[in-house]
Amino acid sequence: MLSARAAAPLAPPKPHTIPNKRAIISRRKLSGELEALVAEHGTGDKLRPALIACLRRTLADGREEVRKRFEAGGSGEDCVRENCYLADRLIGSLADFTVLHIFPTANPTSGEVFDISATGGYGRGELAPASDIDLLFLLPYKRTPRVEQVVEYMLYILWDLGLKVGHAVRSVDECIRQSKADVTIRTAILESRYLWGPGKLFAELRKRFDKDVVIGTGPEFVEAKLAERDNRHLKMGDSRYVLEPNLKDGKGGLRDLQTLFWIAKYLYRVEGVDELVGKKVLMPEEAQRFAKAQNFLWTARCHLHYLTGRLEDRMTFDVQTSIGARMGYTDHAGTKGVERFMKHYFLVAKDVGDLTRIFCAALEAESKRPPKFNLLRLATVARRKDVDGFVVDGERLNARDERQFKDKPIDMIRLFHTAQINDIDVHPNALRSITRSLTAIGPKLRSDPEANRLFLDILTGMKDPEITLRRMNEAGVMARFIPDFGRVVAQMQYDMYHVYTVDEHTLFALGILHKIAAGDLVDELPLSSEVIHKVVSKRALYVAVLLHDIAKGRGGDHSVLGARVAEKLCPRLGLTAEETETVAWLVRWHLAMSHTAFKRDLEDEKTVRDFVALVQSPERLRLLLVLTVADIRAVGPQRWNNWKAALLRELYNRSEEVMSGGMTVEGRGRRIQAAQAALRDELTDFDDAAYEHHKTLGYPAYWLAFDTETLAHQARILRGAERDKRELTVDTRIDRNRAVTEVTIYASDHHGLFSRLAGAFAASGADIVDARIFTMTNGMALDVFSVQDAGAGGAFESGDKLAKLSVMIERVLSGQLKPLQELATRKTSHASRTRVFHVPPRVLIDNAASTTHTVIEVNGRDRPGLLYDLTRALSNLTLQISSAKISTFGEKAIDVFYVKDVFGLKVTHDGKLAKIRERLLHALADPSGEAPPPAPVKRARTKAAEEEEPA
Repeated sequence: MLSARAAAPLAPPKPHTIPNKRAIISRRKLSGELEALVAEHGTGDKLRPALIACLRRTLADGREEVRKRFEAGGSGEDCVRENCYLADRLIGSLADFTVLHIFPTANPTSGEVFDISATGGYGRGELAPASDIDLLFLLPYKRTPRVEQVVEYMLYILWDLGLKVGHAVRSVDECIRQSKADVTIRTAILESRYLWGPGKLFAELRKRFDKDVVIGTGPEFVEAKLAERDNRHLKMGDSRYVLEPNLKDGKGGLRDLQTLFWIAKYLYRVEGVDELVGKKVLMPEEAQRFAKAQNFLWTARCHLHYLTGRLEDRMTFDVQTSIGARMGYTDHAGTKGVERFMKHYFLVAKDVGDLTRIFCAALEAESKRPPKFNLLRLATVARRKDVDGFVVDGERLNARDERQFKDKPIDMIRLFHTAQINDIDVHPNALRSITRSLTAIGPKLRSDPEANRLFLDILTGMKDPEITLRRMNEAGVMARFIPDFGRVVAQMQYDMYHVYTVDEHTLFALGILHKIAAGDLVDELPLSSEVIHKVVSKRALYVAVLLHDIAKGRGGDHSVLGARVAEKLCPRLGLTAEETETVAWLVRWHLAMSHTAFKRDLEDEKTVRDFVALVQSPERLRLLLVLTVADIRAVGPQRWNNWKAALLRELYNRSEEVMSGGMTVEGRGRRIQAAQAALRDELTDFDDAAYEHHKTLGYPAYWLAFDTETLAHQARILRGAERDKRELTVDTRIDRNRAVTEVTIYASDHHGLFSRLAGAFAASGADIVDARIFTMTNGMALDVFSVQDAGAGGAFESGDKLAKLSVMIERVLSGQLKPLQELATRKTSHASRTRVFHVPPRVLIDNAASTTHTVIEVNGRDRPGLLYDLTRALSNLTLQISSAKISTFGEKAIDVFYVKDVFGLKVTHDGKLAKIRERLLHALADPSGEAPPPAPVKRARTKAAEEEEPA
């Protein structure tokens, strides 16, 4: 079929019924108006502006009519067809007018006769509101002056109308020659549509295209288009579940459907996907799914174009709510309308993937060739005709017959288990059969011990579970077999931190967990790769990763609700009581380690002790570390970095030390002595007197805050400042292991220093991710900031930026520059994008998290200068900031401050606590006018606040 199919002549495309066409554009009326213009102005210079005004009015009226119909409840398919009809009539009328009045000739020669055809999406009869119009001016054999004049005149008129017109001017011979060499041109010719002219040249092009280009080149064309598709997917993130999808070019988008259309048209010579039903390529319900998916995507894209007023295909957060509302998605049963809309989108994208697999399998079956068109990479399979009750069909595992899954539902689980252990793909015909048999998965199968054993083996066996579980999820088996998982399929989280849907994130996390266990990420994740081999409860770990987000979207704390799901589900899957307890605990506390590492001062002994009291055992500590790492890594690209790795590693090591008894009071004293001894060995350029003097400058906490190399680096900074009698020293060094730039500032200590420094960093385009603040015994402040580039992320590296940072700090501290004025002029795209999200301002005050400090946690929407506003508020309240943990999760800022009052004590007075909360809520408010919500005064809390961190 693919190599020798005879090209049947193409039937004319089926007409698309458009009601009341004349309300969109009346060609007769337009022709009359154009004739009147010629009668009034002649064909001289005065005609052109009048012509453009007439056509512009006609185009605007037609577009308004199409838009009115669409926004009154029309479909995307109707909208693109009506826009196409408007363009057809406008261009045809312009062509008639140009050859009859502008460049008339009584008897045109054969070289002066040409045709116009539509190509691209316009050639398919689909034209979105802001899409380009692609035209092919088809010439007989060579260009003549008159034809060039006509083409040029038409194009300039169309461009003056504001239309985005792409064009080609070629002869039939040129079209054939170039389409043989370039698959893009071949695709354009394939979907070209006659638009205007005698039609003889267009008919000749189609005939020669079929004969000279198509026959014998089926495999070449299909492979080229699918390779093109795969490359496009890679550029778009290679997932159909990204939370800001591209409706046209993203995986599961319109371009994927168009690729199927191109292949079908090339191989089967059909004009529509519905014709593939008659050719036994698709079943009626599959063709219907194609039509529904295409209409949904077209409808969303048309709304996107109308909403933005331009050619835009990326459905960003700031437009999703409006498009969802326009398409009728409202808040319902605790779920936002935008989340319901996006869930429907992801289910449509999944349907597109299913149709692609089915269609490509049909090509393989007919061609009897080895599979080249599959979506998943095939592994070698033993050449057997029968494998565990299934047949091997084209090197894929298939059902014995259509009734197999209905008669024996457990085989729907066994199929994927067999495919996994044999490294073989599942045949799309088997997936088809499963789709028709899903209702057979009910309570009986869910309680079947053998079915649950097979599923648990898929999840926890030696082979990577991600691929198999992804296939099961795509087929709908996961949702039926584990209904709780079905609730998070295509479930989006409406924020800028998460990149994937909940189910996709979970599958990615399982894949990362397998790679850690297999030793594939030793260089990137050395600690996790080491401790996972010490884990005893590996089955519990894999099940916990599967279930850690299973209760998202239910309106409560997903960790608490997920633990309840685990308690019910784990015994069903065959886990022991001990394993069930472990899974439930891991799900309940899967955010605890990141919460502590990223939002608490790890130098504070109580922080580590409280965490250890929660974890209790080295086994749970190891389990929690690996789960946390897999969870964060699976959130999306750039969500994991060396800075987070360093914090988690520090918490893990300190917790292990506490569990082994290493952080007693005596142990802390020994650690200080050891740190000072190691520093003495490092400072070979210090004599004994200089070293002893330096040792008197630091309070006990200082010596345990840094490694030996950093302590030595700071000792030399302090010695140089004292020697040169500098009031301010700014030192920067890049720490690539943590992906940060470490900025050390040695200056005279004074009230509000941290706030002014925060303003200097913000004005320089630097994000503070950690701050360690020390007052030395000589009254000087030694503040060490870890900063990242606010725009690009990662370390602040370029020399000009580092120089600007130093200058900015000096100018702010000297009073030459006011941070507020500088920040007012600094606008970022991130700030504008965050405005679409509502992050409830929140201030949590905790007097139990530290033995020496009051811990204040502030949550709010991120913006440039937020940290400066917060620290200025704290300074104005005469509070001393000892340390700070700064975190940003997409649009959400979570900043934690360790503070003391003016006397160096915790803040305990209710009135003072109320004032702190009031001032910080005011600082969190959007400068554009968003006021903080009224809230009752909170007393100091007796235990650490449980805040659901987005991970």
